[in-house]
Amino acid sequence: MARRHSPADLVGASPGAAFEITFDGRPLTALPGQSVAAALWAAGILAWRSTRVGGRPRGAFCGIGQCYDCLATINSRPNRRACLVPARPGDAITTQEGHGHADLGV
Repeated sequence: MARRHSPADLVGASPGAAFEITFDGRPLTALPGQSVAAALWAAGILAWRSTRVGGRPRGAFCGIGQCYDCLATINSRPNRRACLVPARPGDAITTQEGHGHADLGV
């Protein structure tokens, strides 16, 4: 009989305790070391930005910070690449519409 191991078992990982972040006011759980994009994906959220033209939904595409599809507003700062930003306890992520500067009138 084959033994079944999780990736965490195979590398001997022991993640720290989960913590809470929010997405559009909804509480979510994140783990130490997860990017904001990974935490959103784990919660079943696949899109957190709309395009400037057409308002089409976007989320993570490349996962390595090259495509800029994963831009998010994190802690009131727009245009953060969610695939590169580590999730931190208490982070507030909000859906970013267009260029993310609606309140600045640009």
